[in-house]
Amino acid sequence: MLARILSKYISRLKGNAYHIDRRIPDSYLFSLIVTRMMMKFRGFLSGVKHKGPLFIGRKVVLKSKSKLTMGAGVSIGNGCYIDALSAEGTEFGHNVSIGYSTRIECTGNLQTLGKGMRVGDNVGLGSNNFYGCAGGIVIGKDTIVGNFVSFHAENHIFSTTDKPIRLQGVTHQGIAVGSGCWIGAKATILDGAVIEDGCIIAAGALVRSGNYEKNGIYGGVPAKLIKYRD
Repeated sequence: MLARILSKYISRLKGNAYHIDRRIPDSYLFSLIVTRMMMKFRGFLSGVKHKGPLFIGRKVVLKSKSKLTMGAGVSIGNGCYIDALSAEGTEFGHNVSIGYSTRIECTGNLQTLGKGMRVGDNVGLGSNNFYGCAGGIVIGKDTIVGNFVSFHAENHIFSTTDKPIRLQGVTHQGIAVGSGCWIGAKATILDGAVIEDGCIIAAGALVRSGNYEKNGIYGGVPAKLIKYRD
């Protein structure tokens, strides 16, 4: 009974059919409901601009809240850290899920204000991820990102040996991920990467600066085309 009621509620919230496995005990689902109610209450008190229900887990740190915009149904897992200090701010679309212990930093250092982050609707960002958004990160709708993935939209200049690398400054190209992509666990996405719609990035892949064509499957260190989905 509880599974059916929850399935209807989640389907309405997400805008598509969602069916909870009937084998899950009601006691487990009741505990989940209580947890979600507490998350919704934290979202209500957060002071973050949001266009619908906002769910915030325990021990979440949100900095520069004026630069944060949330769509309806955004969920932020326990232990997340989001610093939205940036020129363009950070915006999450509807039904975005951010896994626990994820860290989002929009400015790498106080000498250069970062660009920010844009995430489309129905995106799942896995747990224990890192997003360095100094050069800007854009992720299209319906994309899923696995666990322990890192994005680095910034690069160090190392053109001279006359002074330490840390004093030579940085460059920013930005990272763009299209719609309907799947980024596998422990992948690393570097500054300048443009991943087109429908791509799959294999687990553990290193994606360097460059263009990754639509519906391609890429893997390896560095990532290379394996085949096309179609």
